[in-house]
Amino acid sequence: MEGLRLVSLPRRHIFHQPMKSKRAKPRARASPPTGGPLLFDDTSSGPPPMNNQNYYDSGYNMAGAATGGQEPGVSNLFADPMANAAMMYGSTLANQGKDMVNKEFSRFMSMNKLKHFFAVDTKYVMKKLLLLMFPYTHQDWEVRYHRDTPLAPRHDVNAPDLYIPTMSFITYILLAGIALGIQKRFSPEVLGLCASTALVWIIIEVLVMLLSLYLLTVHTDLSTFDLLAYSGYKYVGMIFTLLCGLLFGSDGYFVALAWSSCALMFFIVRSLKMKILSSISADSIGAGASVKPRFRLYITVASAAFQPIIIYWLTSHLVR
Repeated sequence: MEGLRLVSLPRRHIFHQPMKSKRAKPRARASPPTGGPLLFDDTSSGPPPMNNQNYYDSGYNMAGAATGGQEPGVSNLFADPMANAAMMYGSTLANQGKDMVNKEFSRFMSMNKLKHFFAVDTKYVMKKLLLLMFPYTHQDWEVRYHRDTPLAPRHDVNAPDLYIPTMSFITYILLAGIALGIQKRFSPEVLGLCASTALVWIIIEVLVMLLSLYLLTVHTDLSTFDLLAYSGYKYVGMIFTLLCGLLFGSDGYFVALAWSSCALMFFIVRSLKMKILSSISADSIGAGASVKPRFRLYITVASAAFQPIIIYWLTSHLVR
């Protein structure tokens, strides 16, 4: 017993040494089985597989390199020589069609001539309105020319224009709406009927005038715009007649109708006389020397006498 000595170890060595060895032991992880195929890729611990990423990147870069950032289908379309040829042929046909339409349009309605009839100013408009309402004191009715070209309306009060007929037509439609509203008969359909009727009447008048000049082989420098201007001046008298009818009743309406009709007839006869009857001496050679001047006079008088009928037809139903 004396020869044996008990060696006592410290308590921390007895109890903490096994715990230290247990912590140091690494935890083993189970690896996925490699025998069978996987239904889904494990993407929880990192990015998708490198082969898929390379596939998408390469496809996108190829499309971008081929089209400069466009879609692959568009690049194939523009790269096709047949598609390019079809597009060039279509654009050529479109340009040819546009030129043809502009050419045919300029034959019947030249934009330069149309601008000429709208070249007015305030001074011309005031003088022209006074001439339409008081034409009896006017002496010189001849249209002035400069190098075989008629002067613009702002330089010649006798020159026909389309500004006054256009603005007078719009004013007539507005005044007709006011008259219908005062009488509690306004509706969009009735106002549209008034506008379409006035427009149809002036178109019929111009077509009849052109047809008469053509059938009688009257050589004159009257154009379609000239006839449209002279026919459109009646709207000034219609506005005056409507205003007098709304302000003074039926008596004022008939007095204004008589005055505007006589003034317009005088204006039309004196204006068309310089156009239609100016070349009588040139056409007075031959068997029909005494027939053609008489027919020209008939055309002038008939076109002037037709104006009061239209004025009464387009204004009488608006005044009660």
